[in-house]
Amino acid sequence: MSDLCEFKESIPAANDITYLNTGSSSPSSVDVVESMQDFLEYHGYESPTRNSGMSPPVYDVFKKTRQDVAEFLNARAEEIALTQSTGDGMSRVANAISWNGGDTVVRTDLEHPASVVPWAGNGINTRVIETTNGNVDPDDVKDAVTDAQLICVSSISRNYGTRLPVAKITEIAHDAGAEVLVDAVQSVGQTPIDVTDWGAEYVAAASHKWLVGPWGAGFLYVSEDVIPELRPRHVSYRGVDRDSPTLDPHPDARRFEVGTTSAAPYVGLQTALERVSSVGVDTIETRIESLTTLLKDELPASRLLSPRPFESGLIAIDDDAPEQTVEQLAAHDVQVRSIAEPNAIRLSIHAFNTESDIRRFLSVYDDICRGR
Repeated sequence: MSDLCEFKESIPAANDITYLNTGSSSPSSVDVVESMQDFLEYHGYESPTRNSGMSPPVYDVFKKTRQDVAEFLNARAEEIALTQSTGDGMSRVANAISWNGGDTVVRTDLEHPASVVPWAGNGINTRVIETTNGNVDPDDVKDAVTDAQLICVSSISRNYGTRLPVAKITEIAHDAGAEVLVDAVQSVGQTPIDVTDWGAEYVAAASHKWLVGPWGAGFLYVSEDVIPELRPRHVSYRGVDRDSPTLDPHPDARRFEVGTTSAAPYVGLQTALERVSSVGVDTIETRIESLTTLLKDELPASRLLSPRPFESGLIAIDDDAPEQTVEQLAAHDVQVRSIAEPNAIRLSIHAFNTESDIRRFLSVYDDICRGR
């Protein structure tokens, strides 16, 4: 699927309403849903008549998904663990590092709760870097990571849509002896990612946003350099070498994988990755840039909270009553979301959106503002 029009046509919700909320959760595409349905039918109806004992199709799916994700991120399959979500991946990292009492984790004030909650407990101190309009000052990073063990940072901020300098932050952290965990869920699918360029030890993401994939299919990159040091405290049979007399952890990122889980979401993730790769991430990013530029050019300058130059498809718009505005827009079949910091509504513009979507939002939003 190389045509953006076909991309849009494959997503029923994007044709029924003006959907501008991918940064929260994307609508599903027909190909993703059908691929999961086909697998569930095969696994439930046919596989039991063809396979004895353990079910090979499930493990084949897991293996192929790791390979597909690795190729998409320019990593090795041995560095990929399958998770349920971005937050799940972060929690697995937090529960695999050997912490000492008083250890410090640094994060910015831009992070999603998924990047905040894992550090509670275990005697871990949290140090917060304050940002300005979604931007991080490298000097503040340098001051904060002194004596820290880890810094957790988003690649694209969920509120302002700013693109954080992950490679620079990683360089600063490594100079201070700290590791780096990246929340990349707002990046995968809308901008090219090469984890080797970032240099971070850990990258967590999921399929249900910009990849236009299903819920329940997360993935975690763990650099091969640090895997031997990590001992997950939440372990199960999928995380160990079952041929080992002592059930040793897998020598690769599979040691992070937990328990019996449905393979269907990962089939959907495979389909989503195939589609995004077919359209082309560069093509997707270029289209997002074009649509966000149109929006910014038409908005009153005083309302735009995100950077005017292109950084991502996430756009924050100042609003006095964001929750009310979201409800009013929804009544006109325009889906966005509200955010509290800053007090704003947030649009998430993907490549399946069109100029008509942008103009539809602008028209309805202008009417709402005039009515106040």
